[in-house]
Amino acid sequence: MPTLNDIRSTFLNYFDKQGHEVVASSPLVPRNDPTLMFVNSGMVQFKNLFTGVETRDYQRATTAQKCVRAGGKHNDLDNVGYTARHHTFFEMLGNFSFGDYFKPEAIPFAWELITKEFGIDKNRLLATVYHTDDEAFEIWKKVGVPEDRIIRIATNDNFWQMGPTGPCGPCTEIFYDHGDHIWGGPPGSAEEDGDRFIEIWNIVFMQNEQFEDGSMVELDMQSIDTGMGLERIGALMQGSHDNYDTDLFKTLIEASADVTNVDPYGDQNVHHRVIADHLRSTSFLIADGVMPSNDGRGYVLRRIMRRAMRHAHLLGAKDPVMHRLVPILVQLMGAQYTELGQAQPLIEETLLLEETRFKQTLDRGLKLLDDEVASLSENDPLPGDAAFKLYDTYGFPLDLTQDALREKGRTVDTDGFDTAMAEQKAKARAAWVGSGESADQVVWFDVLDLAGATDFLGYDTEKAEGQVAALVVDGALVDKIEQDGSGWVVVNQTPFYGEAGGQVGDSGEIRRLDETRDVARVADTRKFADGKIYAHKVTVDHGTISKGDAVGLEVDHARRTAIRANHSATHLLHEALRETLGDHVAQRGSLNASDRLRFDFSHSKALTLEEMQKVEREVNAFIRQNSTVETRIMTPDDARGLGAQALFGEKYGDEVRVVSMGKAPTGKGQDGDTWSIELCGGTHVRQTGDIGTFVVLGDSASSAGVRRIEALTGDEAFRYLSAQDHRLGALALELKAQPDDVVARVKSLLDERKALQNEVAQLRRDLAMAGGAGQGGGSETRDVNGVAFIAQALTGVSGKDLPALIDEHKSRLGTGAVLLIADTGGKAAVAAGVTQDLTDTVSAVDLVRAAVAELGGKGGGGRPDMAQGGGKDASNADAAIKAAEQVLGG
Repeated sequence: MPTLNDIRSTFLNYFDKQGHEVVASSPLVPRNDPTLMFVNSGMVQFKNLFTGVETRDYQRATTAQKCVRAGGKHNDLDNVGYTARHHTFFEMLGNFSFGDYFKPEAIPFAWELITKEFGIDKNRLLATVYHTDDEAFEIWKKVGVPEDRIIRIATNDNFWQMGPTGPCGPCTEIFYDHGDHIWGGPPGSAEEDGDRFIEIWNIVFMQNEQFEDGSMVELDMQSIDTGMGLERIGALMQGSHDNYDTDLFKTLIEASADVTNVDPYGDQNVHHRVIADHLRSTSFLIADGVMPSNDGRGYVLRRIMRRAMRHAHLLGAKDPVMHRLVPILVQLMGAQYTELGQAQPLIEETLLLEETRFKQTLDRGLKLLDDEVASLSENDPLPGDAAFKLYDTYGFPLDLTQDALREKGRTVDTDGFDTAMAEQKAKARAAWVGSGESADQVVWFDVLDLAGATDFLGYDTEKAEGQVAALVVDGALVDKIEQDGSGWVVVNQTPFYGEAGGQVGDSGEIRRLDETRDVARVADTRKFADGKIYAHKVTVDHGTISKGDAVGLEVDHARRTAIRANHSATHLLHEALRETLGDHVAQRGSLNASDRLRFDFSHSKALTLEEMQKVEREVNAFIRQNSTVETRIMTPDDARGLGAQALFGEKYGDEVRVVSMGKAPTGKGQDGDTWSIELCGGTHVRQTGDIGTFVVLGDSASSAGVRRIEALTGDEAFRYLSAQDHRLGALALELKAQPDDVVARVKSLLDERKALQNEVAQLRRDLAMAGGAGQGGGSETRDVNGVAFIAQALTGVSGKDLPALIDEHKSRLGTGAVLLIADTGGKAAVAAGVTQDLTDTVSAVDLVRAAVAELGGKGGGGRPDMAQGGGKDASNADAAIKAAEQVLGG
């Protein structure tokens, strides 16, 4: 009996032999379809090939595509576990032609694979065709299907459309007849909803294009899109009518039974089925970058997780069990989907964390639910406010409450739930407005109500497609932004990082998909409404961007790469500073831009040259180590328990993103060998080596007790070092020295210069004392009111020279006062001195202030025996001397 892995391989190998490119499954988060929450069919990753927007080096492809149907319009969550064929996660096998082959090849391919490769009895097969598709009808006859087993269907069941407009066409479906012992009729009959005839393959013929008026024309490029559910064909080939009886599901169900000690196939089998299905969807979603949250895709993941966890609880599990099943899943599916094994630690950690947290409220929530139900009359629905309390206080998603009530034969008043939700949002908005924020910020809560939270894709990609959910200009919602206009664009999902945690927002472009010339330049990205809305600050360079437009978003790759390098470098820098300066070092702020990084940290004094060099060496050593940068989600307490550093003053929720890098025996991290581990929501390099080079520019004071280091990485660091090298070479050339000898040569020149400066200064003082040329006519002593007084206007000396000259004059005088005025390029430097025996009656400060006033200055100060000041105009030296004489009483 073939396993699901065997069936998948047979399918892919068959089409490989038919000249098809075997293409790996795309991630579950669609990058190229803004209307989908998750990939739900095989053709999603090829949509742009079908529409002609994109071309690749192949025209035939085959895939086994991961799919999720939970949330949005494609939602099977409520039925999972209770029916034979509903799943949140499934695999879609498909073969595709992009303008290569068409009906004459597609139908025989399908028939040969099913009847020969799979060995399914052709007498149990029948086909449906669209009622006007005579060509497909004749091809089925030609491959050997009797006319009475080819059914014409006139409904949309056999006509496929990509949307209201665009590619469309008839389809043909292959059904398997399980026999008359099962109730049901063939497609198109009154009993078609029965389980006797089961669809196993759908082949879409994309042959037309439909327009808004309903008219159609044939496409120039006619294509094929097919889909076969692996679980469904697997059940058939393994002799069952139930997908959960296949080998893979049996193994998972029995693993669930092992960890809960509950019979896998008894009356509680439905709980095991739910756990098995939800284990697959949650594990693959986490592997593809979706993490549990309270919004968007993350909330769908959380709903699936908690639904599985409630069913584990119903099986009597006292401790978390979901994470214990992950190794079995990896063993079963990891060979085909290697990302599952690569993400296994993250999947296990995330499931354990989520189940541990949910168990803390699950018992109390279920008790509240039981109490509420006990007070209801028979058949009454659960009041909406009670369901909302379960959601708001105990973390019960609405569908989890509905699932629990389903077992009791009851429903929920969903209108009342929606009313309670709206009331809470109104209260939150009123509280936010009352917090003092500007009125024009309120619009972002309108956007949140209108469009929901933005899904951030930027940890995994720099390109995506989205749908314009809102446009804001000057604080108001608008329907469009026209050419040369500026405003904010909000999209349902984005790869653009919104400024936060010191990391600047991304830039790039947003381009309409249906008119690629219409493009908006993104200058910045910000987060609003408590971080739930990502808004792109744009200028429309060409055309118009309107609400509802399908758009392509592309981050400026070079800029994002530089920002990532700087952000990761700040983590290494933080740890190197703690290692060098001590554990008192803590982050006080940062800037991670594209051209530089800035890091503020607690430290009371400037770093020495040796300390800066050590920090720089440490960071570069871990860059060269080229270790993997790892990211995990955990509680803040668990993160701190591993030694993680938190940002000063930052508020953290119940779950945090933890970024680790560098290997060293620090005792931090799960294995005690992590160098840097921090709580951080920013984007980072994949390997520390991607940072390139790290160069410290300098250390300065930011505020009291806080120092600031500025540094460069990557290309900017290389350019800086290259420029420094060129400057050193030019300097060596000027000094006629080798580059290695430049420092010694400059030091020698500085010593020589200092000696010459001292010699010149002494000569100036000697000249001034001697009253030589240009020194105000000499330094004659005059008697002013009984005080020996020397006053002199000098040139060629600086203000720094004056105190020494004053002391020399005082020494020669023995008793008296001195006033010296130096002309320093038109401005005046003034100094006065009084011998110690006269300071009780004459103050040097008074002499300076009187002189300074005449020189266009103010004030002056010092001691009674020595004072200094300055003025704007040295040409008034004579008036200044006379003013000083008046102070002496002259």
